[in-house]
Amino acid sequence: MEAGRRTEAGDCAGAGPVFTLEEVAKRNSSREAWLVIHGRVYDVTRFLEEHPGGEEVLLEQAGRDATESFEDVGHSSDAREMLKQYYIGEIHPHDRKKEGSKNPSMTSSGQSSFWSTWLIPVFGALVLGLMYRYYMSDGRTS
Repeated sequence: MEAGRRTEAGDCAGAGPVFTLEEVAKRNSSREAWLVIHGRVYDVTRFLEEHPGGEEVLLEQAGRDATESFEDVGHSSDAREMLKQYYIGEIHPHDRKKEGSKNPSMTSSGQSSFWSTWLIPVFGALVLGLMYRYYMSDGRTS
């Protein structure tokens, strides 16, 4: 481990060793494969050959945040339980802002999207209002 990049657990809620994303990024080969899921660092090197989806799937995610990919696959509760044995530490708090799943209402620049925040709900309300008026006026004429 690189002592300069690793800090003690006291920096991060006392959960375990703390690693930077830069340090995790260096562990992206079949000799040493680390990945991040929900801010926790896992050394999955021993699991590469046992992974049901094949080692390529893990190697593709090695060295980076695999939270989104892990959740997209829909792993079972057994898989989530098994993950605990590969836990080695946490991501440094400064790097937590850079990683993690993305908020769907945010654009790539980090700004809230006008479409998802305002335009779509307003359009939906207008459609509902027009439907209500149509059915209410139709009821009076029949």
